Amino acid sequence: MKESAPNHYERAFENWLIENQVEYVPAAEQHKPVYEQSNLKSFDFLLCPASGKKIIAEVKGRRFKGTTFAGLSRLECWVTTEDVDGLAAWQKILGEDYDAMFFFAYKSQNVDVDFDGRDTFEYDNGRYLFFAVRLADYIKYMKQRSPKWKTVTLSAEKFRLCAKPVTALVSSV
Repeated sequence: MKESAPNHYERAFENWLIENQVEYVPAAEQHKPVYEQSNLKSFDFLLCPASGKKIIAEVKGRRFKGTTFAGLSRLECWVTTEDVDGLAAWQKILGEDYDAMFFFAYKSQNVDVDFDGRDTFEYDNGRYLFFAVRLADYIKYMKQRSPKWKTVTLSAEKFRLCAKPVTALVSSV
């Protein structure tokens, strides 16, 4: 069990990467000299799956308090406009060989959740479910959530359309 990421959502995701043999580099190690000299928000990981493009990964942790994932209608998937702008800037800097994505890590707050056949990941006495949303899809469908907090989100319908199980990384992106 690796413990280097700053929060339990990122640590759970990092351990999922290790268990599924997805090559990665924590962003702090890879790009620290670049983003220390700018106001550009850093991302969390650079992923190098066996097939597909390299991935600029921004992990967003959320709690899931429900009892079923049916319909995905109650999942929080908000991000800040700074998150969107930062990932877009990194996508531009790193080029077309990279695909920027948000990874939503949902930690179940209840013991007996029906995950509707989705793969979960056990980490540090918690159960997590991961979804990936390409930045381009997020930008296409995002709507303002809070002007005060500068947050955006996807409707439940658009999240269902765009969100892919993270296990898709193992085979292709």
